[in-house]
Amino acid sequence: MTKQRIAILGSTGSIGVSTLDVVARHPDQFEVFALTASTQVELMLAQIVQFKPSFVVMASAEHGKELARLVKLNSLSASVLYGAYAIKNIAEHESVDIVMAAIVGAAGLPPCLAAARAGKRLLLANKEALVVGAELFLDEVKSGGATLLPIDSEHSAIFQCLPSDRSTWANSVEKIILTASGGPFRTRDVTSLSAVTPSEACAHPNWVMGRKISVDSATMMNKALEVIEAKYLFNVELKQIEVVIHPQSVIHSMVQFRDASVLAQLGTPDMRGPIAYGLSWPNRIENGASPIDFKNLSAMTFEAIDSNNHPARFPGLALAWDVLCAPAGTTAVLNAANEIAVQAFLDERIRFDQIHAVNQATLSAVIPSKPTSLEDLLAIDAQSRVSALAQVKRFEV
Repeated sequence: MTKQRIAILGSTGSIGVSTLDVVARHPDQFEVFALTASTQVELMLAQIVQFKPSFVVMASAEHGKELARLVKLNSLSASVLYGAYAIKNIAEHESVDIVMAAIVGAAGLPPCLAAARAGKRLLLANKEALVVGAELFLDEVKSGGATLLPIDSEHSAIFQCLPSDRSTWANSVEKIILTASGGPFRTRDVTSLSAVTPSEACAHPNWVMGRKISVDSATMMNKALEVIEAKYLFNVELKQIEVVIHPQSVIHSMVQFRDASVLAQLGTPDMRGPIAYGLSWPNRIENGASPIDFKNLSAMTFEAIDSNNHPARFPGLALAWDVLCAPAGTTAVLNAANEIAVQAFLDERIRFDQIHAVNQATLSAVIPSKPTSLEDLLAIDAQSRVSALAQVKRFEV
């Protein structure tokens, strides 16, 4: 069996680490060709020692030079590069078969586009490729002949529930049902949300995730972004997308068909499940996740998204529908604003409840022109970040 050569973009993050865990279980099937990361030099060094990639890339010159020094000091053979251009080159490298796109934020868009253009099997864990540049990105996937496989647990679940023949989706699917855990504040008194601390917002009840996505889960902005993703990934109308709260995170999402039947994908809340499915599709491989023990499974419950004071608790969710009905490029504005607002909250510059205020104010301030290129998208992103930073200064505590 010929090994599949993998490039993991964002190897030191939670998705990257989980991907390497799955890869390590199947050394006969996968070979790590390249790893990229932002700032975690020591963890990257440990990954080089274990997986022996040909190339490693750090986002900045500072961290790249430090890693190169350590690689030489430890007599390792990996070639060390740095910078956004090097990350893009790795994503489209002729020796790469599979690209795991796990760079958080809009920075992940250029390498995603490069991998799509080069016809790779692209495992998409970066929401922003679709949220920021859906039409441009999907055009590149189609023209490049890439295989696009979603890694978000919800979108992987939907993909697994849908018929393998995409041509039947339009006539058979009634609606897509995205499940949401409700995060750490599902039952918290809404009047106390202004006092939420970063550590509280990052303490997800079910999933182990990075800080930014943990905050997005607490605000339900992650679900807003997933609605946008689902609309483009599965080519459905907005009225065909529903969000329901499922606190146990056992059912990862569902598809309701025209005959009123529903298919659901179940599993323990472990990202190695969808990662392994993406790596091995259309087959399935062991991934290290614990199987569901139905004998000891607690009750599975569901709550309507408009219950529990939803408008006050999760005001950002409705923005998904708002921006999808707005001029092209508005989804990019929302994404940039939210990245700035979440970081400002994590830096304790604004309150938790002001994240939504920054997002709303930025959406009102930035009216984008229709993007037709990556440069257009990056310009909208940059303009939105400037505007969002100005809004943060207004709200600073």
